[in-house]
Amino acid sequence: MSENNKSFLQTVKTLNKTFWTASFMELMERWAWYGIYTLFGLYLVGSTDTGGLGFNHIQKGSIMGNIVAILYLLPLFFGEIADRIGYKKSLIVAYVIMILGYYFLGEAKTFSSVYVLFLLVAVGAALFKPVASAIVARTTDETTGTIGFGIFYMMVNIGGFIGPSMSSVLRTTYGWKIIFIQAAAVITINLLVVLFFFKEPKVEKPKESLGVALKKSIVNIFEALKDTRLSILLLLMIGFWTMFNQLFNTLPNFIEDWVDSRTISTWLNENLPFLGSGLTQDGLVKPEWFTNIDSLMIIFFQIFISFYVTKMRHISAVIRGAVIATIGVGLTFYTHSVWFTIIGTMIFAIGEMMSSPTVSSFIALITPKGKEGLYQGTYFLPVAASYAVTSFISGDLYQSWSDKLSLLQREMGKRNLEMPAVVSREQFIENGSKALDMPITDFENKFNLKSETVDWNGVGKSFNQLAQQKNVDVSQIHLPFSKNEYYALAEQKLGMNHWEMTNMLWENYQPNKIWMVIVGIGMFSIISLSLYDRLIIRPRERRLQQDN
Repeated sequence: MSENNKSFLQTVKTLNKTFWTASFMELMERWAWYGIYTLFGLYLVGSTDTGGLGFNHIQKGSIMGNIVAILYLLPLFFGEIADRIGYKKSLIVAYVIMILGYYFLGEAKTFSSVYVLFLLVAVGAALFKPVASAIVARTTDETTGTIGFGIFYMMVNIGGFIGPSMSSVLRTTYGWKIIFIQAAAVITINLLVVLFFFKEPKVEKPKESLGVALKKSIVNIFEALKDTRLSILLLLMIGFWTMFNQLFNTLPNFIEDWVDSRTISTWLNENLPFLGSGLTQDGLVKPEWFTNIDSLMIIFFQIFISFYVTKMRHISAVIRGAVIATIGVGLTFYTHSVWFTIIGTMIFAIGEMMSSPTVSSFIALITPKGKEGLYQGTYFLPVAASYAVTSFISGDLYQSWSDKLSLLQREMGKRNLEMPAVVSREQFIENGSKALDMPITDFENKFNLKSETVDWNGVGKSFNQLAQQKNVDVSQIHLPFSKNEYYALAEQKLGMNHWEMTNMLWENYQPNKIWMVIVGIGMFSIISLSLYDRLIIRPRERRLQQDN
């Protein structure tokens, strides 16, 4: 491996226009993605009276885990396609798919429609990912790869910071739908950039037809994985990425449920009202701003940490980064202290900056010419596997161990305090129309459910009357009742305010115990990576030195 003897500025100046164009498009694509994804968990399980969809965490875990796992698997095939049809055509198709997916995702209300439309977004993003990484790989070399991927990763996080920041302000002012419109608009800008400014890199395209290439994709993937250094590293990175995923799939919901940020919110609104108006809502700092600390840290420090890492062995940087990231993510879930959340996220960001772009650079170094799209695509294998694991952690496990609504329902049951079921408008329409054997549109028209203001007491009486006429038992079908309404009624019956109730649930059920699972995964990753270095990488390095 060649050492980088150039200064920081000399290294940056060697990066060409195509590299910077790809980096800009990555920034914009991440703006759109994280502008949705950072807030998506809050939106999916959010109380319906504030515009959320009212899903449970198992549904959220399935959408945010399984679909994103598919997103990261598809580049294994799409990278091969992009190498043949050209990067520009691939980008155009990807952007059109994403524009449609993002826009209509904001219109979806049922689990099945959200699932399908988010899958459409994932397909577009999956086509984009290997192209962007391949362009960076083609425009950097052994001495500029680490700094190039570091800059590229910094662009990821600039977009990852701007997107949630804009969405946070917009959703408070205009409601949830506007963030999906924003995402579609941002990708439209990327479409214009690729149409008018992007120049196709000169590459030697494979001679096989697209059909033959698709058939060979799986074989080629296994061929790439025969490289022991590549395949084992990818396997061991599953743990690191599982930790990273908690930042977006689990932490925002944990903060919304348990972290008391009233002190910071009050200080911001009293001393910095121009910031407080955007960062806070209902007396608390909005959860997405804590997650944004990670992106903000990377924006300011990624290039310098990447330059520092160029003086280290790749695998040593990955291991040290995993150690730091494990400490950070453990702190964010260990207590419900807002300061632990902030400090933990900052520590995690340092570990992420050391590990993630370093792995991308390492893969670029062992990539054969003409296979950049394929090899960079294999990097997404551990990410895909990690999201499959995350689907369980942020879904089933969080629902059982840490979801405040579920724990409160359990507590109210133990106290024999009768409470209504939490039901969304869509659930009532779906269940009610099915019970009365009516098409959903006819059901909505019958009870005037499409009007802006619905008299639910009147709907309940009319619904029960029609059910009696049809001799249908609808005793198990409940009128809409939101999560926030459940909290308010529970507080009233318990004789507690919201945070007294929250602290009672914290003491009785210890919802923070999920940290043990997350940190345990991190520790396994650290140990296995250390063994990988000792048993595989160091012996190969010694053999290479002896041969030279």
